[in-house]
Amino acid sequence: MQNGKIKNYQIIAPTTWNVGPRSNDGTRGPIEEALIGTPIADPRDPVEVGHVCRSYDSCLVCTVHAHDAKTGEELARFRTA
Repeated sequence: MQNGKIKNYQIIAPTTWNVGPRSNDGTRGPIEEALIGTPIADPRDPVEVGHVCRSYDSCLVCTVHAHDAKTGEELARFRTA
């Protein structure tokens, strides 16, 4: 506030908050936390990742890519069409 008026503001949308990176102290964001331990039936088609992400934002899954943490190989790229 400055002179009784809003001087600056920042919008933090739910998706921004839920997808955000780890905090400075290493706390995982909500989606990252939800993905930890999620059973994946087929690593070549990890549809479960999409289900978890979609539960936070129905449009978000369109931008999700799954990678093998050890090799860096892309396992899946989710697309709408």
